Amino acid sequence: MSANRTKPERAAVKLELTVQKAVSSPGLPTNTELRRWLAAALEQSAAITVRFVGAAEGRRLNREYRDKDYATNVLSFGYGSPGRGQALAGDIVLCAPVVRREARAQGKTLAAHVAHLTVHGALHLQGHDHQKPARSRPDGGARKEDTGAARLSGPIRRRCMMNNG
Repeated sequence: MSANRTKPERAAVKLELTVQKAVSSPGLPTNTELRRWLAAALEQSAAITVRFVGAAEGRRLNREYRDKDYATNVLSFGYGSPGRGQALAGDIVLCAPVVRREARAQGKTLAAHVAHLTVHGALHLQGHDHQKPARSRPDGGARKEDTGAARLSGPIRRRCMMNNG
């Protein structure tokens, strides 16, 4: 006896995307790719700026907002709490040289690592946090980040899922 279950439809989310490249770094993903990755991770409509920065700006932002004196791979900045019917607003800052170095060290393509970190940043903007046990999965199920990557298709999905940790 088999139950005929269907997945609930995911509500369509609207994304207003701005991309800023404050650093020249060949091979960064296109706006279309960034839009696809963000749409896969978003649970609500959003206005997001993705900014690619160099090591100096990445270090300055990390020092200023996290009291860590080094450039990190990704930082997320959310603006306010969206109310009912309001879009999420925030910035995702990716430090291009750090992301490139990590991708090489992890045996990933740059696109796969940027996809992973973009989904990661979008989840932070939506309130998912490394420190909150309420967001963890005690049943051992997939993390939200894994399910966001699972909505991607083809080779990028495989690359995002590889070394996802």
